[in-house]
Formats: sequence, structure tokens, C-alpha cells
Amino acid sequence: MAGKIEKETLRVLVAGGGVAGQALAFWLTRGGHHVTVAERFPALRATGAQVDLRGQGIEAIKRMDLLATVRSQLVDEAGVAFINARGKAKATIMANTSGQGRQTLTSEYEIMRGALVRILHEATKDDTAYVFGKNVNGFDQDEHKVVARFSDGSSGEFDLLIGADGQGSGIRRAILPAGFDPYWRVGIHMAYWFVPRIASDSNIRDTYMAPGGRQIVRRSHNPTETQVYFVMREESEEASAIHRAPIGHQQEFWASRFRDAGWQTERFIEGMKTSPFFYSQEIVQVRTDTWSKGRVVLAGDAAHCASPYSGMGISGGLVGAYVLAGEINRRPDDLRTALANYDRVLRPFVNAIQAEVNPRLLRLGMPMTQRAINAFQAATAVACFLRIPDLAARFSKEDRGGDWQLPAYTAPHPG
Repeated sequence: MAGKIEKETLRVLVAGGGVAGQALAFWLTRGGHHVTVAERFPALRATGAQVDLRGQGIEAIKRMDLLATVRSQLVDEAGVAFINARGKAKATIMANTSGQGRQTLTSEYEIMRGALVRILHEATKDDTAYVFGKNVNGFDQDEHKVVARFSDGSSGEFDLLIGADGQGSGIRRAILPAGFDPYWRVGIHMAYWFVPRIASDSNIRDTYMAPGGRQIVRRSHNPTETQVYFVMREESEEASAIHRAPIGHQQEFWASRFRDAGWQTERFIEGMKTSPFFYSQEIVQVRTDTWSKGRVVLAGDAAHCASPYSGMGISGGLVGAYVLAGEINRRPDDLRTALANYDRVLRPFVNAIQAEVNPRLLRLGMPMTQRAINAFQAATAVACFLRIPDLAARFSKEDRGGDWQLPAYTAPHPG
């Protein structure tokens, strides 16, 4: 078109086809770039447990014009109950659906990870080259290009490589100094899976505390399935290593740690054996001083995992993808400046959401003794009776992430 300024079109490889990787594809293709997403799983990984959207993450989805689609697939979770061994609720904190203030323990926007992944894939599949069953094993780069080496022995040349390959990112290991540990640990571990839903599984999330710093969470996401979470405080080499073991060994480990916990533990352990989904992880944050090196940059959990307890894991990935793509679209002919601006703009937001995780408060919610559990439940019951959580949420001036606002980007298109 006459008079239109030509913009550079980049060849971008995104390692990882999760939420952050697909959000990057969404924004970068709208900037006119050629995007390839390499996902190590043989098909779209539309699995996982329940996630939520909060604050700036909701705004990021709005700017993708996908909020209505997300709303249509929300999980019905009305609140969180703290229960005793007989399943009786001692205190209940309801979701804040006022549209004002801060979300409570349950967000107004609860959705299954798989549903969100499918929504993003539907929005990107026509403009993005997806390659499944293929991992980025390594790369070489110079000032002009990145040559990525794939797990099938092939290679490809790109202008930019983005590591959106999760908490255990291999791309991150390649660009950070040897021996650098990016993980900030809180001494907590978690496993989750699905079991058949029964009549007593309501739309209120149940949280049960057992002595020894153990917690069981039950939440139901559809008429036939219920999610189970086992969470525990433990600082041992065995606990940190188990997440890399075969799934059968992981399940044996978790069963042994919880078999005497009470409530519906027997049902949950039995259901573990036939669950279509099982995941075990250590609760960590990813903290690094840099997110890029040359033509390689990190995004999502690979760059700044805030942990599930931040409440901003998914939202952080969506926001980070929006900012990274926005800065690349703004300066495609100067990636060094674009990546530096990505770090400068996003870092305050990441610092804010990571600061939401306070190990002392987490340990307070996972008492070691029955006496401490009783005290926690009694205090929570009084607070709920006085409507303190509800009022605090409604009248809070800001949600997680503080007053940081998403920048405004106008995606350039090649002439």
C-alpha cells in the first residue's frame, strides 16, 4: 500500500505450546511475524487442573477479544470451605463477584487449564505453524540468527528463539551461567489428579488440614470429575527428587505420606490409580536477573514462575507474553532494545506478583499439630462471621500485581 512504512518480518521460534507460548503466537502473528511453536508433547497438551485469571490477566484476555469465550467455559466454584475430618465446614470464604476490589481465594474467573489452552489454540492455529512431538534440544546463535536443534535431529534457522518451556526450562539453563540456581523454594510440595465425582462434591472447594503440615483440597469442575490436591510441608532431598521419578513412584510416595491423614484420603488414593491425569511438583519461584541473551529470550514460567500460591501464574504468563510481543512488534528491527524494554517494563509487575508469596503465611495455613489446626479454623470462622474476607476483598484498591497497568501496544503489520 502506497505510503505505508515497511516493517521487518521476523521468523520466531517459540519453544513450548502452553498458555504463554500460544499467547505469544497470538500477538506476534498479529504483528506480521512468522511464528513456529514447537511442543514436545505429541498433541496439544490440553490437560491440567483448575487455574484462575486475576487482575491484569483478565485485562490481557480482554485485549485478545477472548473474554466472552473464556466466560462461556468457566468452572462453577462459589467459594472455599475449611473443613474438619467429618467434612463439616468450619469456615467458608466466598468468591468476590462484585466486580470491584480484589479476588478472594476463589477467582471470579476459574477455568480448567485445558479449556484455556484450547481457546488459545483455536485463536492461533490458522496463523501459526505448530509442530508437535518435537523439542528444542539446543541452539547456536550469532548477531544475525539463531539455529535451533530439534529432538528429531533436524534444525532450523530463526531470527528469535523464545523459551516458553515452563518451570524446568531447558532454554533457561542454556542462557544462564553454569551452576546458577534460578529456584526460590518455600519447602512445599504438591500433587494433583482427578477422581470420579460423588454426590457430596459441591461447587464449594473443600480444604482439609491434617497434622504434619499436610493439606488436602477437593474441587469439582464438571458433573463427573473432581480434582484432588495433596499438599505438604517437607524439606528433604527425597521430596525434591520425587517429581522427576516415574509416575508410579510419585504416586507411591504421595500415598505413603497421606495414607493416615483422615477425611476422604482412602477414596482419593484409590482414585489416583485410574486418574487420566497426574502431576507432582515442588512449589518454587523462578528468579533470575536477566530474561534474555542475544537472540534468545524467556517467557512465562521459564522466565518468572510466581508459583501457584501467587494466584497469578496463568495471568503472569498472559501478561508477560503480551508485553514481550508488544515490545518486539514495536521494534522488530532492533531486538536488543526490544528485549531490554521487555525486561524494564515487565519486571515491576513480576516483582509484585512474586512478593505475594510469603512462606510464613503459607506455613501458617499448613499447621503441624491438631491444636494449631483447631486454632486456625477458629480464627478463620470468626473472621468469616464478621465478613472480614468479603469486605477486605471488595474495598481493596488493587488486586495482585499492584497498580501496574498493561501498556498500550499497536501491532505493526508489514507493508
